Amino acid sequence: MNEKKERYEVILAGSGGQGLVLAGIMLGEAAMLEGKVVVQTQSYGIASRGGLSLAEVIIDQEEIIYQQVQKPDIILALTEEALEKYAAWAEKGAPVFYDTTLAKARAGANLTGYPFTKMASDLGNTAAVNILALGALSAAGRMVKTESLASVIRKRFQGNAGELNLKALQRGVELIMRP
Repeated sequence: MNEKKERYEVILAGSGGQGLVLAGIMLGEAAMLEGKVVVQTQSYGIASRGGLSLAEVIIDQEEIIYQQVQKPDIILALTEEALEKYAAWAEKGAPVFYDTTLAKARAGANLTGYPFTKMASDLGNTAAVNILALGALSAAGRMVKTESLASVIRKRFQGNAGELNLKALQRGVELIMRP
């Protein structure tokens, strides 16, 4: 995903409680800071914590007519269930980034695994997994600038939580920029 595009369709999937809906909202806010048009939708499994959680984000330069992801440009899967559901998109050309801490390693074109949850734990809090993974996803997909995401983080989190999330964002970006 090296080329810069006008429109991005993004799926963030995992388990309730991993902060993926918040990550989707923050991705949308970062895109809006850059003057882009955004639609963000979400759905949850039966359980708000533990069930499948999904955020879809569409980013475009123009009005978005259809508000659901049709052909994802990039996917994040933070659990085995999410990876099983979306891995087939990798065969269709959509890069799928997944968490090797919580999902079995897979081989295949467009499937890339990182230990996102372990890395967030190493930073001091597994709750930062959403921001760390979002940093990697945004660096790989180039949907928004890292500074736009950092600005959104600064507005949403203060003190230690803000510092932790900024570190998580940077660590995620570094995964892609300096593998």
